[in-house]
Amino acid sequence: MEENTPTVSLVSCMHFVRRGVAKAVPEKIELTEKELEKIIKQTANDLRLTEAGDDVSDEEGEDSSRPPDPPANPNDEFDFENYDVEDTSNPIGIGSVATLPNLGDLSENVQIRTEGPDSDEEDDIIKSDDNLLLVGHVESDASVLEVYIFNKEEDSFYVHHDIILPWFPLCIEWLSHDPSDPNPGNLCALGGMDPVIQVWDLDIENCLEPAFKLGKKPNKKKKTKRVGHKDAVLDLSWNRNFTHVMASGSADSTVLLWDLDQGTPHTKLDYFQDKVQSVSFHPLEAQTLLSGACDGRARVTDCRTADAHRAWALGPEVERAVWDTQNPFCFAMSNNEGKVAYIDCRQDEPLWTITAHEKEVTGLILSDKVPGLMVTVSTDGKQKSWDISSGTPVQVSERTGRVGAALCAAACPDAPFSLAVGGDNKECFIEVVDLLASETVSNRFGSRPLVTVTTESNDNTMET
Repeated sequence: MEENTPTVSLVSCMHFVRRGVAKAVPEKIELTEKELEKIIKQTANDLRLTEAGDDVSDEEGEDSSRPPDPPANPNDEFDFENYDVEDTSNPIGIGSVATLPNLGDLSENVQIRTEGPDSDEEDDIIKSDDNLLLVGHVESDASVLEVYIFNKEEDSFYVHHDIILPWFPLCIEWLSHDPSDPNPGNLCALGGMDPVIQVWDLDIENCLEPAFKLGKKPNKKKKTKRVGHKDAVLDLSWNRNFTHVMASGSADSTVLLWDLDQGTPHTKLDYFQDKVQSVSFHPLEAQTLLSGACDGRARVTDCRTADAHRAWALGPEVERAVWDTQNPFCFAMSNNEGKVAYIDCRQDEPLWTITAHEKEVTGLILSDKVPGLMVTVSTDGKQKSWDISSGTPVQVSERTGRVGAALCAAACPDAPFSLAVGGDNKECFIEVVDLLASETVSNRFGSRPLVTVTTESNDNTMET
């Protein structure tokens, strides 16, 4: 009925997860009514305290927690120079800024299901050939992280479980580095309208609290100072080569490099003139970070020396900036006027710039499997594919999506011609697209041999 139609229903961000990292049967927390009531009361109390402390202090720094040990090289706080040298000691611990869920002495009311699903439904089981698609979904006043199952071979796509969020989500990043466990995890970092980043365990259903948080708001009553960002977190990038490092870009015009083991930011990049909307670590070089900002520039930074960076202008506002894994010196960036530029970091000017759409390009994908394939989506409602292999981009296909104004897109890492697109159409806010359904795409790319790129350091270090 019309009166039940939400006033807003949109997908603001999404991220595909490769096969084989999720537990077949996630653990499930089952709470009694008594426990649930106490958690809700405690959460409401925490929110009141947080709101009371939001604007009474805005000093930066940490509270009384012990500061991290000084780096051996002051110009290379994360020791990017030696990231590929194995560290067998690696003490695991989270500082006071990274908050773990605590059920206190009420654990007798909590049951954790660890063996098998509680029903005979096959949909409860995550199979080895399933991909997860993490989706930030906003409907009316509610914000939810939805964990979809996508199976290309079985043509299945459905929500497996979801997590209620306290604020509007803006970016999602997957990571396997769990500071509390030496074994790889299945975690999801979320940034949004709140400056504190939440990291959730995707292998636990019905979880009411994140596994840990990054950042802290100032609170005069608790005598704590701000740690982390001052404004919304717009993008996140996990360093897959140096796994205890994550970058965050913010509306406060800074990028922070977080040490996940310490739960604190160790490096601030503050030379941006406006909001930082896109961040991406290089897939092969641990020390190299790409960022795009609303000051119209994309920058490549050598994180061993934070001030060492180069900038390329596209203007007015850079929406997305992504590495080309098949050409390690190159990246593409898009802006809010529909333009896309392709950069070789060894040159001062873009190799090419095109007007791809009539409005902002919110989704920009350079395939890491299909040579030369670029996909763009836009708030003009169009989705286009391009062949950039010849040095001059050629438009291959165009379709009008069903999601309205497209706000985000993600490529499936295990099905190279499948991508998901999210938008603001209340009746169809998400769709999965098979690019090979287009005859022109199939003819152009279908016979090209797929490429495999390993995420390990190479000998060709880029100069910035």
